[in-house]
Formats: sequence, structure tokens, C-alpha cells
Amino acid sequence: MELGLENKVALVAGGSSGLGLATAMELAREGAHVAIGARDRDRLAEAERGLKEVARGRVHATSVDITDGEAARRWVDEVAADFGVLHIVLVGGGSPPIGTASQFEQAEYQAAIDKVLSPALTLALAALPHLRAARWGRLLFVASETASVPIAQLALSGVTRAAIVRFAQSLASEVGRDGITVNVLAPGTTRTPPVERAAAKLAEDGDVEARLRAMGRHNALGRVGDPAEFAAVAAFLAGERASFVTGALHLIDGGASVVGPEPEHLTSARKDTYT
Repeated sequence: MELGLENKVALVAGGSSGLGLATAMELAREGAHVAIGARDRDRLAEAERGLKEVARGRVHATSVDITDGEAARRWVDEVAADFGVLHIVLVGGGSPPIGTASQFEQAEYQAAIDKVLSPALTLALAALPHLRAARWGRLLFVASETASVPIAQLALSGVTRAAIVRFAQSLASEVGRDGITVNVLAPGTTRTPPVERAAAKLAEDGDVEARLRAMGRHNALGRVGDPAEFAAVAAFLAGERASFVTGALHLIDGGASVVGPEPEHLTSARKDTYT
């Protein structure tokens, strides 16, 4: 399927690993020019090398901390200036600690907002003038299943991700006539570095693969997701073929939302499991 991404310019936050890197790879294969940003310089350099092996367009990598608002805005402007235009922005961020609502102090809620919500708002608002200038844009926010489905042990995630959804939906109604769509992607448990680290912490017998299989049992497909499966949906929404899709929350959870009870690996986990 031709997605219409040839020569489009995409900025991918959190593009050095996991869902961000998988999406950057998919966009690069489709012919987009791709700019990735992340903090870890070593991982960023490795990701850049991998992208250049598959890319048909240009690849740009920048070490940036998107929780630093000024640095994040400067990065967006520099990418748009370097490429001459900006069309696609994928906004990913960190994951807050797990735990129920009353387990956290107000300062911990503020820290989650600073880590998850604020960078998403900053990047989107910084990108908006460039997308409007191009008269064609795709804003994609990476949230989590908690944006749609209440999970008691993921209170901080639910608070911050739900806020992103409401922001995205309001923005979608505002910018649609400028040729810009806005969508939120809500992945379930996917085999990313944070999930692998969580599995390692939970694997008391050292069998990480067994823990990953246990995590995957909480969905209709009975397995954890692959980042490439997330990236395929993201690339479609970033393309021309998805021009009539906006203001929506897209669950990519293997059917976890229809299965029911909370997964065992969350109810028995510590607050620091996913950090």
C-alpha cells in the first residue's frame, strides 16, 4: 500500500529505541525524511546508523531532553529550518511510576505531568506553526492503554495520558481545516526496553521470557506486542491514506481492553517497576 510519505519530513521524539525507533524505521522505509531526538547519545548514534541503512530520504539525529521546554522548542525549529518544512510529528515520552491513586504525593503527580504531559504539549505547540505553513500535517501522540481503559495500578499514567487525549481532540477540531490531523495511539504491553526491564525486575527466577509471556496473557492474542506492529499503525496514520482520520484514540493493545481484569504483573509490582 502506498502511504504517500515520499519526501515528507517527520520528527520523532523518543526515536532512539522502542516504539519511536520502530516508527522512525517505518517512515524512513516509506521514503520520508526522518529527524529523531533522544537523550542517550550512544543509543541515538546506533539508531541513526540503523535508520540510514533503510532510509530513502535524509536522516537527522539530535540529542535533546524534551522535558526541557526551551530545548524541545529549539529542536523543532531547527529541524524545520534544516529540512525547509515539517509535516509529521510523533510525540512520545517517558512512563511514570506504577501505583494506585492514593500511593502518590502531590509532588509525584507533578513530576508525572512534567515527564509525560508537558513535553507532549510543548512539542505539539512548537510544531503547529510549521505544520500550518506546510498546509499538511500529522500530529501523533504516543499514550498508553490507560488513556482509554482505567487500570487502578497505573494511576499516574491514566491521569497524564487521558489529559493528552483531551488536548489532542480539542486541537484536532481546531486545525483540521489547515490540513492537519491529530491522533493518539494507545499501545498495550509491547516488547520495548522499559517492558523488558520490568520483566527482568519481576522475574524472581531470572526467566525474563516467562515473565514476558505472562504479561502477554492479558489480551485477546495471548502475547506481548511487537514495536513493528505499533509502527505500522503509526505510519498509516501519518500518511495520505489516513487523511479523514482525526481526533481519535487508537488502541493497539492486542484486545487487552476487551479481556477484563487487571494483569497479574501489575497488581504484584512495585512502584519502580517501569522506571
